[in-house]
Amino acid sequence: MDLHQLAEQALAAHFEQAVGAHAPPRLVAAMRHAVFSGGARIRPQLCTAVAHACGMNAPHLTQAAGVAIELMHCASLVHDDMPAFDNADTRRGRPSVHKAYGEALALLTGDGLIVMAYQVLLNAGKTHPDRLIALMQTISDAVGVPDGIVAGQAWECEPRADLSQYQRAKTGALFVAATCAGAESAGADPLPWRALGDCLGEAYQVADDIRDVIGQSADLGKPAGQDAQHGRPSVAHELGLSGAIGYFENLIDRAVDAVPHVASADKLRQIVRMESERLVPSSVCQSYKTAANASSLQH
Repeated sequence: MDLHQLAEQALAAHFEQAVGAHAPPRLVAAMRHAVFSGGARIRPQLCTAVAHACGMNAPHLTQAAGVAIELMHCASLVHDDMPAFDNADTRRGRPSVHKAYGEALALLTGDGLIVMAYQVLLNAGKTHPDRLIALMQTISDAVGVPDGIVAGQAWECEPRADLSQYQRAKTGALFVAATCAGAESAGADPLPWRALGDCLGEAYQVADDIRDVIGQSADLGKPAGQDAQHGRPSVAHELGLSGAIGYFENLIDRAVDAVPHVASADKLRQIVRMESERLVPSSVCQSYKTAANASSLQH
């Protein structure tokens, strides 16, 4: 079974256990709509891959850490899509939660998923309280203020935002949490894994900026052109499309180089390269670089 399948199965099992049998049915349906919609599950995959590299000896805890991080990610998407922010009609090719279930249930869905993430982690961590404390700190830092995804979203409400700070918080923080939590769940030092999460997280945000410019809504599974429409910080705006593509490729190279020298390093590097190709295919990068070069020669 591959890492994606493992992540999907773990998410389903922990979700059903956490939601119980007596919760309000429409809230449960909205939460399922938010979570089980075909996500790439790269964060829990990273968490598990790093734990394996660190000699994973508490698989249930590793699994729960990855699930908790993915639930936090799904919660952030629900809130991000709401009318107060992007007012997006679609997410992952389906109606966004507030479109399918209304704003009230969408708000409660995001809140419920955040709480569920901590429930999953706490229940799994009872046998390893020392590791649980470290994991709670890592995930809380990645979600809250000053540098977590809540802060990242809040920077969109400011008149000006530092692009790097905004991107580290909005997207990078949960990637850092994924790599560090993988190590911590295995009882290992998370510090050597932080750079991998940093580089990959920033690459994801740059890829999102690029896709927001060049993508079609049907391909993205969500509305395109949101950065320009909402005046948000964007690498594609700051560096131009060709510059953003070059920066993305550089970040992927740095992420590959950041993988520590462990027995399974090649597997981790392969995950990074595969994600790079999925996010911004090399054929797309080459076509835009070729077009940019031709344009510069004409001028």
